[in-house]
Amino acid sequence: MKKYLSLVTFTHTIFAMPFAFIGFFLAVTTTDHPFSWQKLVMMVFCMVFARNSAMAFNRYLDRNIDAKNPRTKQRDIPAGRISPAAALTFTLSNCALFILTTWFINSLCFYLSPVALLVVLGYSATKRFTALCHMVLGLGLSLAPIGAYLVVTGAFALTPVFFSLSVLCWVSGFDIIYALQDEDFDRGENLHSIPAWLGKVNALRLSTVLHVFSAAFIMMPVFFTNVGVLYYVGIAFFCAMLIYQHLLVKPNDLSRVNIAFMTTNGIASVVFAAFFLMDRVWMR
Repeated sequence: MKKYLSLVTFTHTIFAMPFAFIGFFLAVTTTDHPFSWQKLVMMVFCMVFARNSAMAFNRYLDRNIDAKNPRTKQRDIPAGRISPAAALTFTLSNCALFILTTWFINSLCFYLSPVALLVVLGYSATKRFTALCHMVLGLGLSLAPIGAYLVVTGAFALTPVFFSLSVLCWVSGFDIIYALQDEDFDRGENLHSIPAWLGKVNALRLSTVLHVFSAAFIMMPVFFTNVGVLYYVGIAFFCAMLIYQHLLVKPNDLSRVNIAFMTTNGIASVVFAAFFLMDRVWMR
């Protein structure tokens, strides 16, 4: 189990899971649909199964690339701790569990489950043909708030879309920062990424633009849903974390990329979600 948790980098769930809770409780507190422990548990299961599938498939598909990259050659498959066959079996098992879980939620979630898997699994191949791979990763994680909202309501709405757009821009922006580490390697292997395409300076500028859009989208629910002061505090904190990670990383100094990627963004998502949930309780 420890090996598989390492394979899927389970700690990275901290990026999307808080926004799934946001989508879930947004639905509970703004519609006539009641809170359900069963739906909440199934939503969490869907998040875990989808994340496991995406990460394991990424490790499986990139195993030869990872073996060449000094930064990633110690990952589980190239290091021999998990076989490619075991990783693929793990991927397929989690895909099946994801689809099965959506069957017990509602028909819309079930019908859309293959689409969700196509997005989160398809990301792994995009670096081979487009520098927009970061946006595809962002799109995959952005399904969390919309998907969680659908778990409760079985219907689409506008407000969760703003949260999803914020996640899309947020994740795309910080993934560009993370990819700065592999700029030279990507060019040498003919892999596509924003840093390999635009260079470090312009890549950081594009990341900044995406994070500005992320901040703008996270403010938009204010105009469509009743919110209290705690939500504004959450917005301020989230935006402060966006600014802070750009202060950490410079084109000529990538020593703090991991702090910007994991620590700063993990704290941003968890704290923002906490303020959102406290605000929903306060408003009720």
